[in-house]
Amino acid sequence: MEIMRKPWGELPTGESVELFTLTNKRGMNATVTNYGATLVGLTAPDQNGAMTDVVLGYDTVQEYVQGRGYFGATVGRVANRLRSGFQLGNDVCEPKKNKPKFQLHGGENGFHSKLWAPEIVEDIDGPKLVLTYRSEDGEEGYPGNLEVTATFVLREAGLRIEYRATTDKTTVVSMTNHAYFNLSGSFTEDVLGHVVTLNAGQYLVTDDDQVPTGALADVSDSPLDFTRPKAIGLHIDAEDEAIAIGQGFDHYFVIDGDAHELTPAAQIFHGRTGRVLEVCTTEPGFQFYTGNHMADRTNGKLGAMYGFRGGFCVEPHGYVDAPNNPGFPSIVLEPGETYEHITEYRLSSM
Repeated sequence: MEIMRKPWGELPTGESVELFTLTNKRGMNATVTNYGATLVGLTAPDQNGAMTDVVLGYDTVQEYVQGRGYFGATVGRVANRLRSGFQLGNDVCEPKKNKPKFQLHGGENGFHSKLWAPEIVEDIDGPKLVLTYRSEDGEEGYPGNLEVTATFVLREAGLRIEYRATTDKTTVVSMTNHAYFNLSGSFTEDVLGHVVTLNAGQYLVTDDDQVPTGALADVSDSPLDFTRPKAIGLHIDAEDEAIAIGQGFDHYFVIDGDAHELTPAAQIFHGRTGRVLEVCTTEPGFQFYTGNHMADRTNGKLGAMYGFRGGFCVEPHGYVDAPNNPGFPSIVLEPGETYEHITEYRLSSM
């Protein structure tokens, strides 16, 4: 197991960006840049053992700076949608909006747009890529100086990402990685034929802005029921209110099981190649998104043109808009506490 590093261009500020390639004994590679703590590539074996990149992205750091969609980025302080004006201790917290009615994925200048400090750390299990960022008090409207790390480890089973954060003031934290997957190995294909199983019997009901109302609904007898294997395309355009709001699947699912243990959240299978992705997390749920807002022709890696619904995301994080919903599990972080979150992307073939 090894980690290689190389220069990867400059930001408009003149700051230098690096690209890191993690390799394991199976010959699997994970490519990460310290711009946005972004997963640029991840290879996975097909049924014949051939390794192919299964993560959407760009060829240059300039494209990540200019791009849309958060391809592979670490997003925070708070992932997903968050309305401003919630009570936090004795103060009212006003995260800066980058959408008309809410903040999305940590704001216009969230973690995805920051240059993280890299360090390769050797331990008994092999090398780790540790990316560190200091989010200053007031950044994007959040209180507290937040010290954040995102640690990338390529194990034999796949990629593990460990998140940690500490603060000097009461604040909120709920991070995730926004990788888009396409297990076909052909980025010109959509993901409608991928077969999905979700370890989730409930999802968060939302309003028309896709912000939770505070209610949970059972997936049973609805198009959102993935408790048994089902192709993404089977019900993605069903006549259903929740589907219409998300313009397909774009919902937060609540995991069945202990929210504090590393628990299987989702399994996705691609029949033609035999590739299998299993996502495990210590978070209580995840956003399952099927590229409903992807443009029909988006420039991607190696000259590929990504199409509508050309990738899917499984984004583990805390309940969406939790600070505005007292019945949801808290995402508040106090001084002296440590925020910790683990996600594993386990890749295999059948």
